[in-house]
Formats: sequence, structure tokens, C-alpha cells
Amino acid sequence: MQKIKIGGVPEHFNYPWHQGIQNGLFEEQDIELEWQDMPGGTGEMSEALESKELDLAIMLTEGCLLKINQGSPVQILQQYIASPLFWGIYVHPDHDITRNDLADKTAAISRFGSGSHLMAIVNAKQSNWLTQQMKFHKTNDLNGAIKSIYNGKADYFLWEHFMTKPYVDRGELKFLGDRPTPWPCFVIAGRTDFVEQHQQAIKILLQTINKVTEKFKTQDQIVDLLADKYNLDLNDVTEWLKLTEWSQQQISGSSIEKVQHYLKAIDLIDQIEDKKFYTIDL
Repeated sequence: MQKIKIGGVPEHFNYPWHQGIQNGLFEEQDIELEWQDMPGGTGEMSEALESKELDLAIMLTEGCLLKINQGSPVQILQQYIASPLFWGIYVHPDHDITRNDLADKTAAISRFGSGSHLMAIVNAKQSNWLTQQMKFHKTNDLNGAIKSIYNGKADYFLWEHFMTKPYVDRGELKFLGDRPTPWPCFVIAGRTDFVEQHQQAIKILLQTINKVTEKFKTQDQIVDLLADKYNLDLNDVTEWLKLTEWSQQQISGSSIEKVQHYLKAIDLIDQIEDKKFYTIDL
């Protein structure tokens, strides 16, 4: 049996993996899939791939492309989520502040190179702020980000809309609006050396998860299952499912190019690379 260590954020996007493991679908294909929650997001996953703590990871598209461009030994196996990610912008509930007041404020981020870091820069760029003067405070995860705006070490942060909405509903955060990614939000990525050595097992793994995601939204009681597991409101889960599309295909060259243009515009990469630089053919 081939053991594969895979990681992803402990969020609703990755529930298909948990279902596949619980239902023995990978085990049926002679794959021992070991899931690891990565609350630190894409930045934490990048470190885990480089240290060989993980073999595969469900990474944010922009973070994955940035890491590969910087020389990380990782390749994209396929697109995972074809729709954008809605990043909410959050501040302390008692602060009288608007989005336009954040230009010179400190943003809490999970890690440098994470989605919360990159999207804070994208938000600044699209708001016509001077990104070179941005200030960041590293917090590791969502709980750390919330703590940082209460202790004054940061003024705001960006995080996935629906996972953060319960904090808004309880009055623990103030929501200032969304900044959706202008590209498909998640990819399945793998450590290059592992992928090259285990191509057949990875092909089977992708085929298995793709069968799960193809039918994921049509399952009976899926709204209740997601709401229960992630402590979300039923109406919010319903809305999220309408906005989210899983993919069973490789990411397109046009999507990769669009992300790169953003990364180059905010001075995080120097040049635009061809799709083959980031993906691997299995």
C-alpha cells in the first residue's frame, strides 16, 4: 500500500478529502492517505512540502505559483477549486474604521507568502495604495489574527468569508467587505521528487478525489454535514455551495498567466513563466 501524506486548511473546501478517507475510497485503491490539517495555510504547507513533512498539499493558487517561482521544489498536479475565493476584510468590532482608512495600517497575516499576505497586497494594489509601505504582523492562523487586532499589534486582516462569518455574527469582528480572487482559488500540488517517483499512485489518487468532487454538491444532507462539521450557519453553507465549483482538470495557462501578472504587478515575481514551469504531466 502506497502511503501519501497530504495537507490542507481545516476548512469546508477540503471536506471531500475527509469523506474519501472515511469511506475507504483511497484504501480501496491501495493508497494509505494521511491527512494533516494546516491552519497556517499555504505558507505553512510550503514549508511542510520543502521539509518533506508533506508529499501533497491543497494550496492557494497564487501562493503555490509564488513559491514555485521562488524555487520551491513543487509542481501543480491539477486545479482543485475552479471558482474564486472570497476574502473578507475584518477589523475590531469597536473600531470606527472603513476600508479606505486601512492604507497605512498593519495587516495581520498567517505567514509571509500565505494567501492572507498576498491578498492583503492585492487588496492594497486594487485600492491604489502604496504597497511598498505596507506593514504586516505574522500571526500563524485565524485565532492569532483575531488576537492581534484585539491586542493592537495589527489593525485588520483578510480571511475566507464564510469560515470567518460566525465571528462577525457573534460580534467579535467587524466585516468591511470582500476582496475576491480574480482567479480559481485552489490547486492540488505535490513535491516534485515524490510525484516523479509515484506517478501511478498519484494518478489513481486524483481520479478518486475527482469522482468525489464531481458529485459532492448533489449529496443528500451535504448542507447539514458541512454546517455541523465546521460550525457554520445552514444558510451560509447553502450560499457558499452556490459560489463554489470543484474542478477535475489541470489549471489553464490563462489562469496561471493572470495570477503571474498580479504577482509581477505587486513586485513579488520578476518575470512571467510558461504553464509548463508550474505544472507536471502525469
